[in-house]
Amino acid sequence: MLMSKIRLRLILFITLACCLVSVPCLAAWPTPMPVWASTPQDHPEWRHLIGRKRATPSSVWIRNIRFHRHQHYTRLVFDLSGPASYTTHRAKEARHVVLKLARTGLTTLAQRKLRQTGFPQEVHISHSKRQLAITLDLARLARYRVLTLTKPHRLVLDLYPSSTTPGQNGTAGSRSATTSSSKPRPRKPGEGMRIVIDPGHGGKDPGAIGRAGTKEKDIVLQIAKHLKALMTERLGATVLMTREKDVFISLEDRAELANKKNADLFVSIHVNSHPKRGVKGLEIYHFGEASDPRALEVAARENGTPFQEDGPAWQFILADKLNDKKIEESQELAWTLRNAMTTRLKKHYAVKDHGVKTAPFYVLRMTTMPSILVELAFISNPREEKLLTSTKYQRRVAEGILEGIIAYIAPLQTAAR
Repeated sequence: MLMSKIRLRLILFITLACCLVSVPCLAAWPTPMPVWASTPQDHPEWRHLIGRKRATPSSVWIRNIRFHRHQHYTRLVFDLSGPASYTTHRAKEARHVVLKLARTGLTTLAQRKLRQTGFPQEVHISHSKRQLAITLDLARLARYRVLTLTKPHRLVLDLYPSSTTPGQNGTAGSRSATTSSSKPRPRKPGEGMRIVIDPGHGGKDPGAIGRAGTKEKDIVLQIAKHLKALMTERLGATVLMTREKDVFISLEDRAELANKKNADLFVSIHVNSHPKRGVKGLEIYHFGEASDPRALEVAARENGTPFQEDGPAWQFILADKLNDKKIEESQELAWTLRNAMTTRLKKHYAVKDHGVKTAPFYVLRMTTMPSILVELAFISNPREEKLLTSTKYQRRVAEGILEGIIAYIAPLQTAAR
C-alpha cells in the first residue's frame, strides 16, 4: 500500500516537471501557415509567395488553319479543339469586320500556317492571351460567309473577292462612271448559279416499290420537275436534271454531267424503304463513312451494291475521303436543307425527322461540288406512299428543298451591308 502511494506521487511529480519545461518551448515555436477555406491560389499571401496569378488558359485551341482557293471564292478552315462562339464587330466608317473568339488560342502549327506563303491577304489574324481576332478587309471582298461546323469542330470562312480590289483601276472599289438612269432589276438569290437535280433510278431500275405498286423512279421524277420549275422562277439559277424522262442513267454518268457543267450544287432525290411498315420520316445524307448500320444499308441499296462494310467497293469509295475539300459545304447544305424541309412539312404533316446522316454514296463521292442526297419519305409505309402520290405533297416537298437552298445561299453577305 505504501509503495503504491509513493509510485503515484512520483508520476505526478514527473508530469508537473515536464509541463514546466515545455512552456518556453511552445512560446518559441514558429507561427503556423494560415488555413484557407478556398484554394491556396485565391489567398493574397499565397500570391505573394508564388508571384503574379497565372492568366486564365484558353478553353478552345485552333489546332490547324487550312485554306483553298476555289474558282469563285477562297475557303478558310479553322480546325478547333472544341465548340467555339464568336461575336461580330464593325466600325461605322471602317472598311473591315472583326470576328472575335473569346478564350481561344493558337497552337504552334496554326501560328506557322499564318506565316505560310499565299495566305489570303483579305484576312488578318491577331491573338492575345484572352481572345483571337479575325479581321476581314471589306475593300477586297464582295461578300463573305461564316459557318460553324461540328464532328469535328470547325470555323469556316468563305471569302468572295470584289470585282475590283485595291490597286486595280486606280482607287479601291472604283466603279464605271456611266450608270443607268433606271433602277436595276432586283437580283434573284441564285442568279449565276448552276444547280443539278438528280432524280434517282429510272428505266430498268425502278428503285423501291411500295405495297400499292408505287415506284420510286416515278415519284422522284415528278418531284424533281416541280423543283426545277420553282428554282427557275424564284431562284433565278440555271437548273439541269440528270434525267427528264423514264430512262436509266448510271451513277457515273450522273456525276459526270454535274462535273462537266461545273455545277455549284448537286441534289439527289430519292424515297426510302424499310422492312417494317411502321417506319416513316425524312432523312438527308452527305458523303462520309456510314453513321450507323442503317445508313450503310441505304447507301448500298442506292449504289446497287452489297452492303459489306469492309468490302473492296467501300474501301475504294472511302480511300481519299479525308482529302475531299467539299465535305464542309455538303454538311452545311444538308443541315440547312433539313431545317427548312422539316419546318415547311411539319405545318401540314406529322413528319418524323431522322436528321442528317453520312454514308458512302457513290454519286456523292464522284461529284466535285457540294452534294447531298434526300430520302423524302418511306414508300414502304402505306400512309407515306399515299402522300408521295399527292401532287400537293410533292409541291410542298419541292418548296421545302427550295427554301433550304435559298437559306444556304443567304449567308453570303454583301460587304455593302
